[in-house]
Amino acid sequence: MLLGRLSGMFSVLITSASLYRVDVQLSKPCESPKQWEGNVYTVDTKTNIMRRARVVYDENAPRVRITEDISIGNQVDFYDVVYLHNVEYRLNLKTRQCNVTALTHPFRQFGVPQDANFIGKATIGIAGIPGENVVIENYSGQFRDGTKYFGDVTYPNCIPVSRGVYYKSGLSLDRFYDINVGIADPMVFIPHKECAEKLSGT
Repeated sequence: MLLGRLSGMFSVLITSASLYRVDVQLSKPCESPKQWEGNVYTVDTKTNIMRRARVVYDENAPRVRITEDISIGNQVDFYDVVYLHNVEYRLNLKTRQCNVTALTHPFRQFGVPQDANFIGKATIGIAGIPGENVVIENYSGQFRDGTKYFGDVTYPNCIPVSRGVYYKSGLSLDRFYDINVGIADPMVFIPHKECAEKLSGT
């Protein structure tokens, strides 16, 4: 069922585009903003999870704050997550239980990795009419742990539009929207007190 929904998302995107033009050429990947805030919708066919989240992203540190609701079937859970110093601090907003976990893979960029392979450009919408189209760049590659990915960013500002990550038994697809460059409050990356108490053993 989830695969069907994922296919439907692609169908809607393709159908709604009056013109989709791919211009393949040799080029280096663009550079995405290092700091931004925005929203993301995720479908994961490996875990059958659907997620809606608010993201505060700082690639310079690197660190990420994600406030998310996760749906698995009819069950919905709410989490506030901080990724900091290669550690995940995950607070369940219903139970106030915090889990602290060391990440098992290197930091993965939401933007375009500099070693990514440029695939081409595409115009979604009606070409030549201001406000009726957006130009995106397509890229793909592998993370340092060998996991394959692909993605799209706007052109020329290189704002993330989508990112897909392949797993042995599935695909995780992120769709980004309402992105604003910069971080309004750097203090959002401080883990909740429940997580700090767990680290201190109190």
